[in-house]
Amino acid sequence: MKSILKKSIHFSALLLLVVAIISCEKDFTDINSGVVSNTVFSTKDTVLDVIVTNAPLENIRTDGLSLLTTPFFGFQGQYLLGAYVNENYESFEASLVTQVNIDTRLTKTTFDNVSNLRVQTTIDTVFIRLPYHATLQSNTDTPVFELDSVVGNQSFDINVFELTTFLNTLNPADPSKTNRFFSDTEYQINPENLTAENFKEFKPTAKDTLIIVKRRNSLGVVYDIDSVRYPITANSNIGLPMAIIPLKNSFAEEVFLNNYQTPNFASQAAFNDYFRGIVIEAKERDQPTGERGGSLISFNLRSSVAAAANPQIEVFYSNTYFTPNNEIDTIIKQNHSFQLGGVPGSVSNNRYAMQNRVYPDNNEVILQGAAGSEASVQILNNEQINLLKSKNWLVNDAALTFYINQESDVTNAPFRLYLYKNGVNNAGQNIQSQIKDVISEGPFIFGGGVQLDNENRKDSYTFKITDYLSDFLSGEEVYNPSLRLKVFNTSDVPLSPGDTLFTRYNWNPKAVSILNGDNALNGARRAQLKIFYTEKEN
Repeated sequence: MKSILKKSIHFSALLLLVVAIISCEKDFTDINSGVVSNTVFSTKDTVLDVIVTNAPLENIRTDGLSLLTTPFFGFQGQYLLGAYVNENYESFEASLVTQVNIDTRLTKTTFDNVSNLRVQTTIDTVFIRLPYHATLQSNTDTPVFELDSVVGNQSFDINVFELTTFLNTLNPADPSKTNRFFSDTEYQINPENLTAENFKEFKPTAKDTLIIVKRRNSLGVVYDIDSVRYPITANSNIGLPMAIIPLKNSFAEEVFLNNYQTPNFASQAAFNDYFRGIVIEAKERDQPTGERGGSLISFNLRSSVAAAANPQIEVFYSNTYFTPNNEIDTIIKQNHSFQLGGVPGSVSNNRYAMQNRVYPDNNEVILQGAAGSEASVQILNNEQINLLKSKNWLVNDAALTFYINQESDVTNAPFRLYLYKNGVNNAGQNIQSQIKDVISEGPFIFGGGVQLDNENRKDSYTFKITDYLSDFLSGEEVYNPSLRLKVFNTSDVPLSPGDTLFTRYNWNPKAVSILNGDNALNGARRAQLKIFYTEKEN
């Protein structure tokens, strides 16, 4: 992923350069005037100041239930798990909350026990398997992977609990509406920890591609050892890297095996009522060095065609059959998988525990993904709009640029930011909507991708808002709410020309510090709106 991101950064910079060239060659946007032909004119530009301030978020929606179209189908694109601390930003603990899907046809044994032998079941191992996003770097002696979508490289603590809150897809107060779950939603749990004894510390690693399962008969004797991999294709023996969270054997027996062919397993709805789901809780871990850090990992909880790519609870067990003389006659291996989320109608949520920070009133503004912080952006007050109208300019291009504070930590600076309108309707309700240019010109021309300076450092983000500005100067648009700047999320971009409302989701944990519009403190690197225009000459 790192190599892909690097390519994406260079491509974004190149694309914006090409766009700038093309925009200079296309027809001018004619504001307050007739046809531009046979007229002497000169091209100029002007820079307008921009007011940018911190706008921390209280919460954000994390259920994905309103993301019904491709590629989401009712799920977030990614779900975060982990704990990460960066002294420049809000500390972050992300936990997973999800229902568990079952196969109602499961039985404890498939052995044709014609002699009616006595059978005893032994749980060999049970664990949660969360496949990483990873890139295969080499496959000479052993496969070497590099993990993608991981922020930080230190360990954190994991606990797993039984969820006792029912995850309803419909709003209990109004069943005609879809339910909503937010990043600060409180969930009720059974306080008994479901993780295996002596397991707590977790650290992401690309080396976990193999599980060793010791098969034991009911006497506790190991009778076989299985090496289990989860390859992405049937023709491959290369197992995907995966996060492994061992659970108590008693959990699998009590929740799954003992309920096969009972009313609790009669349907998915019945099981959801009996066992509401699990909470995989992440907490910051005290490091031996005293250094704070941790890591955040993105996981996909949507259903994949490849079973190996699906998050699962894996249960391995053995059935031991005894003769009337209590001698072992037969031992049958069994294993069953139970998917976390991923199936239409099931619910998966994130809970973000973020430590709200009060950022100092200085020359910078903090942008942080998830439920962190956005920026309020004010451009073109009514006085400025009237002044620009009086000039009778022909606006060719309008670029809104935000510069990165390169003295801050840019290790996890996002590859893209996003801009939207944040207003209030006549009823006093908060309304978020798309800026015209993202629909009229498309997301790539609209921009927001990170640009590099001459030393290949992350330098700035630029948005082209020519149509947005032109509508104000022509009088076609009078609605002028403040804008919001945020860390880009894949759900931000409208999917159709009529998709003008903006729905705020964010599972992108990255963060960056940008310089505000203070000219005295930031000079040429202040946030600014640059207008390229044509002025008619006498």
